[in-house]
Amino acid sequence: MIHLDGHSLTLAQLLSIADGDQQVAVSPAAAAAVDDARAVVDRQSAGDGAVYGINTGFGSLSEVKIAREALGDLQRNLLRSHAAGVDAPLSARAVRAMMALRANVLAKGYSGIRRVTLERLIDLINRGVHPVVPSRGSVGASGDLAPLAHLALVLIGEGSATVGDDPEILDGRTALERAGLEPVSLAPKEGLALINGTQASAAVGALALAGAERLARAADIAAALSIDGLRGSYHPFEARVHEPRPYPGQLASADNLFRLLQNSAINRSHENCGRVQDAYSMRCAPQVHGAGRDALGYARSMLEIEANAATDNPMVFARDEEIVSGGNFHGAPIAIAADVIVIALLQFATISERRSDRLVNPVLSGLEPFLVRESGLQSGYMIAQVTAAALVSELKTLAHPASVDTIPTSANREDHVSMSMAAALKAERALELASRVVAVETLLACQALDLLAPLTTSPALAAVHAYVRSRIPMLIHDRPPSPDIEWIARMIADGSLERACRAEVK
Repeated sequence: MIHLDGHSLTLAQLLSIADGDQQVAVSPAAAAAVDDARAVVDRQSAGDGAVYGINTGFGSLSEVKIAREALGDLQRNLLRSHAAGVDAPLSARAVRAMMALRANVLAKGYSGIRRVTLERLIDLINRGVHPVVPSRGSVGASGDLAPLAHLALVLIGEGSATVGDDPEILDGRTALERAGLEPVSLAPKEGLALINGTQASAAVGALALAGAERLARAADIAAALSIDGLRGSYHPFEARVHEPRPYPGQLASADNLFRLLQNSAINRSHENCGRVQDAYSMRCAPQVHGAGRDALGYARSMLEIEANAATDNPMVFARDEEIVSGGNFHGAPIAIAADVIVIALLQFATISERRSDRLVNPVLSGLEPFLVRESGLQSGYMIAQVTAAALVSELKTLAHPASVDTIPTSANREDHVSMSMAAALKAERALELASRVVAVETLLACQALDLLAPLTTSPALAAVHAYVRSRIPMLIHDRPPSPDIEWIARMIADGSLERACRAEVK
């Protein structure tokens, strides 16, 4: 059970909620803070003064005063009108992360939501109700309004959702009934409390970050396989080379490569080959992979803060008995973090593709052309490398930052926006492409090791090679590489490729 308190949710916990059946609850201290903030809202909504989002319209309509008897309708209409998302829906895991992040924000006690409404949102997580949330429609200010509105509609028995692993899309009320839940009736400010925040872009960005961190470890494994397959040296990865330039990511990557290549019979066979230096894509792997790792470290620091940040507007300060409008919903930190994730992924992918190119080029590898013995009759992995090149070129277009863009919305009241959702979705797509680029390298490098037999690689890499070969046989006669690339990409994504390794990969 993970107890949400608005202060201590980790990205590891978020991942466990997104990918599993981890149960969630509100901590007792958080419940008290929620009640205190709600009491302030109740008192102010009973008064005659105009309070944004409680008894006024929204955005450029904030000067319009709403009659007291219509305050419930105001909140319900807010969800309906803001559910304007389009395009393919977010994955169930992204929606689960989104719900967990929003519940955690509400648990901080700055939003003024009732505890019963917060607990119903948590019920959706615990009972596997996954609102259908279109992926496009947010500019990241005032937060992710459209995606969160689609999510919140299910709480009132509207919108649509799936339940558990069943892909059938149900209307919101039926989905709640199937999970044994009742719709909630919104009280003043609750609609706004449910949708005013960054949790859609933060959820997608956080999942992309977790995948990128796994890819960073897989990229070190793939590089080590390639370097041994290309009969490269492990000396550039010695600690004494990297300690004078102590970037954390570089040190970690160099240590991984050095340990992965130890006790390789292939390496011993060319100790006196006369080659002075390896190509940059081999000996500079720690510097490039390390820069990507450190960029991901920056993104992690931003998303860890955001996971426990109050992003509502207006904010309720129970101790001061005040409700104050601000701009914490602005997604600029997430937008920049997500753009950095894409740039980091590009570092892993571009250098991986260069090693793949060396592997299939007999002039550079000293191996059979395109890594197949009957080249000419067989084309081998010629087009697998072309696929990697195509993916890398697409990744370069994704690396253009979304965070540099802005476009005025809401009758120019929202005159500067973050584009955080666009950046997060871009990071999600970039991860898919980069994983396949590294999968191509892994596939080719395993074939290179086969061609060097009876020489053997290191014990750590031999375990990875054996794992790949348990599903993908050595290429003797041409066959479509596509299924093999996709299988390795899935193994990278779920971490099983790195778990197959007999050495720890940091």
